[in-house]
Amino acid sequence: MAHIDVPQAKPLDHIVECGREQDPALILRSGSLSHGDLRQRVAQLAGWLAQQMPENGARVATWAAKGELTCLMPLAAARAGLVHVPINPLLKRTQAAHILADSGAFMLIANKSRLGSLENGDVPMDCTLVEEAEALAAAKDLGETLPASTHDPDDLTAILYTSGSTGRPKGVMLSHANLWLGAVSVARYLNMLADDVTLAVLPLSFDYGQNQLLSTWIAGGSVVPLDYLFPRDVMKACAKHQITTLAAVPPLWVQLMELDWTEEAVASMQRMTNSGGALTRDLVADLRATFPAAQLFPMYGLTEAFRSTYLDPELVDLHPTSMGKAIPFAEILVIDDEGEVANPGEEGELVHCGPLVAQGYWQDPERTAARFKPAPSMSQFGGMAVWSGDRVRREENGLLYFVGRRDAMIKSAGNRISPQEVEEAAIASDLVAEAVAMGIPDDRLGHAVHLVVRSSGDNSDTEPLLRKYLSKELPNFMQPKMIHWREAMPLNPNGKIDRTALFRDLTE
Repeated sequence: MAHIDVPQAKPLDHIVECGREQDPALILRSGSLSHGDLRQRVAQLAGWLAQQMPENGARVATWAAKGELTCLMPLAAARAGLVHVPINPLLKRTQAAHILADSGAFMLIANKSRLGSLENGDVPMDCTLVEEAEALAAAKDLGETLPASTHDPDDLTAILYTSGSTGRPKGVMLSHANLWLGAVSVARYLNMLADDVTLAVLPLSFDYGQNQLLSTWIAGGSVVPLDYLFPRDVMKACAKHQITTLAAVPPLWVQLMELDWTEEAVASMQRMTNSGGALTRDLVADLRATFPAAQLFPMYGLTEAFRSTYLDPELVDLHPTSMGKAIPFAEILVIDDEGEVANPGEEGELVHCGPLVAQGYWQDPERTAARFKPAPSMSQFGGMAVWSGDRVRREENGLLYFVGRRDAMIKSAGNRISPQEVEEAAIASDLVAEAVAMGIPDDRLGHAVHLVVRSSGDNSDTEPLLRKYLSKELPNFMQPKMIHWREAMPLNPNGKIDRTALFRDLTE
């Protein structure tokens, strides 16, 4: 096994020192900030935060749309020795209240409408509420600036709450080193440069979304934050700002590929990245046809370890469904049910070892112990590893393939069925644009396969054709008992298909 060299991590706020003084760093609707401006604004905001907060390690939450505040806060809070808790702006007051209480936030910075939505009991007693515009103005007026910090890279600097696909959202604890090395890793394998322009369409409360900022800035590039209403807004922004880098999740890629892309929107694109779900063969083909000069990077990650694998763009056409190999600074092992490294072609659990592994779940030792366990004895890094629960296999050529989540497997009439296999077959029919397979309790089968699909056109006569196709491609025990047609799939706050909502809809 090859040795994995890991560079020395730095305090997260040092990322602002990476760009050239006059080069653009942040392109907002209200104007642009150079990297020199970025350094000044982070220093000012950090100075104000340090004055407002009671002690190092205090939690400061933000609940606002993409803008100057939400882009600066990951670095300003880090410089001030605080722990940033970003709340997805798509969440409602109930979810925000849970995050505020669970994190023990001492301050919430949000816009006026979100602050106005909070009700009695939603905010902890000692949590100060500050309007977004007031915080930025106060930081500038105060004039107190903090220099680059000397914090221990292993110190906690962020708590990112997962979307809560099972139970209440849980806070993943991330250190300066986790985020710093994650930014270096991604910038390295994407080959990002100072002239790159990233369109940040993903939520900044999402690890994949926040990395849009950090990996771009560590390479000296610029970021265009965008909260879009329609997929066409993304295409227009690509043309307007000559975007070179676009990250998205599969449901958004599906919507984007339904547009007629203009030459101006395509011309500057150099790379596209995908995570949060697997790309299908058809979607890969559409992306390659629409952006023939751009590199496509399929990726796999989990918030508990940031990012685990990526597929080299040179291999995408030959291996479009592969997860690829480990990203820089990550060690990925496939462990079988006996605790040994699985043989090539055999299924096992993906175990992520190394410095990108998070510090556990905030104030939740039980769930931390279930997911964060000692690394297998053969690990180069040792220490704690993330046992993902995802079933994968590694082929002879070293490429990894996703099989399914252990807890998502459908158990029907004694058979273990991968939802992904059913979904891929449905999409391969070219009769549906999106598909979700799940097991619904059934008196005779234990669980029956139900397939929820979004049609790619008029579905009045499509179901018989789809069933005929699936009967040819899948064994009898994998055939869906019911097919449910939807005009649109429900999405969670991170833009992924909300499987929990679909399951609830089918079982209530």
